[in-house]
Amino acid sequence: MAVTGILLALFLIAHMLGNLKVFTGETSFDHYAHWLRDIGKPLLPGVWFLWILRAVLVVAVVAHIVSATVLARRARAARPVRYAHRKKINGSYAARTMRWGGVIILLFVIYHLLDLTTGTLNPVGNESKPYGNVVADFAPERWYVTLFYTLAIVTVGFHLRHGAFSAFRSLGQQTPRGERTARTAALIFAVLLCAGYLVVPFAVLTGLVS
Repeated sequence: MAVTGILLALFLIAHMLGNLKVFTGETSFDHYAHWLRDIGKPLLPGVWFLWILRAVLVVAVVAHIVSATVLARRARAARPVRYAHRKKINGSYAARTMRWGGVIILLFVIYHLLDLTTGTLNPVGNESKPYGNVVADFAPERWYVTLFYTLAIVTVGFHLRHGAFSAFRSLGQQTPRGERTARTAALIFAVLLCAGYLVVPFAVLTGLVS
């Protein structure tokens, strides 16, 4: 679970940095998007690199979900008899909703692929005009798309915050001071990543990017 989580987090960081190129203008952003399709040439034909990357991400997502399921089953098996009275656990919102958050994220990824990858749900849906696709997608009249995107990214933020904190603790941050450091680092990471993703749709929504 840790390995797949790290792979997915690294992809999210790289994808966010790529999205921010929308602020460099249409020509630069389109050039970047087309460059992604040419990675690996002439060793790899066509868009093979992107398909290899997508395959790796799919495997990572499936492995992440399977790992979560296995861990949940092990936790239940460790306590086959329910507590007669279970005290309320003082856990974070992210920890209590980790599973449902994962489901929401999975549904969002499916929609996102149909929107900005295949263009099926995009108003423009032209793979030769990635900048135009983004601008059309988050146009003011499509505020509901921006709202859904925001809710999904915030969910990702909660998921990452808890996941990063758990990773830090698993790597040895077991002291009270280490716990505070891990919580702070996980929160900063999640907030920065969410901000990096949300600044794009809101820039389009407000007319900063058009």
